[in-house]
Amino acid sequence: MLLLGGTREARDLARIMSGEQGFEIVSSLAGRVRAPLLPEGAVRVGGFGGAEGLRAWIADNEVRAVVDATHPFATAISANAVAAARASDVPLVCLRRPSWPQQPGDRWVRATDLAAAAQVTATLGERVFLTIGRQGVDAFAKQDRQWFLIRAIDPPAGPVPPRHEILLARGPFALAAESRLIADYGIDVLVTKDSGGDQTEAKLVAARAAGIPVVVIDRPPVPEGVLVVETVAQVMDWLHQVRTDRGCG
Repeated sequence: MLLLGGTREARDLARIMSGEQGFEIVSSLAGRVRAPLLPEGAVRVGGFGGAEGLRAWIADNEVRAVVDATHPFATAISANAVAAARASDVPLVCLRRPSWPQQPGDRWVRATDLAAAAQVTATLGERVFLTIGRQGVDAFAKQDRQWFLIRAIDPPAGPVPPRHEILLARGPFALAAESRLIADYGIDVLVTKDSGGDQTEAKLVAARAAGIPVVVIDRPPVPEGVLVVETVAQVMDWLHQVRTDRGCG
């Protein structure tokens, strides 16, 4: 089984699968984080060389099933995984945690992508808490009127806004700490991807309590025709069914 990971759900899945007889798994990480949290079991780090490289890796390693448990915004690897799995006639399932639901009191502004988020953010507030990770920060690099607090695990590689501070941190983040950060830095607008999950949800609760607007970047769609599930348990059920259908183990 090839497990495309990098998320907490992927690590949970690797731990469960490693403890089950009949499953041999390899977790694959993109290698974009300098010190990633490693899952249990065999791990490979780095790209495959596009869809064709992934197809060849699937064939060379006799992969019987592919689980895409990458971040909801990791569009390139998800598209390559679908193409490679279809070309190899190997079943694939996509594990995506649910989106964050908007709650009463939230002042959300939806944006279709990073460019739209940068455009709308320019009309909101003076002090921006940018929590989109290190990739995509360059979309805000020309905004010289506002000040940005940029939080990411690793420093952004490209251009950044002229007025900024970089805060290197890895979740989960506690509500009290998020509320204190918003107050201490005088944050008046938050920008986030709709990543879902509880590890970084506290910032949304803190923003709601502070009454500040939140620019929420919509998730890109999952490739058409792909089976999508929301929990690790559903992936395990699927894997057991695949093993039965294909006579694996």
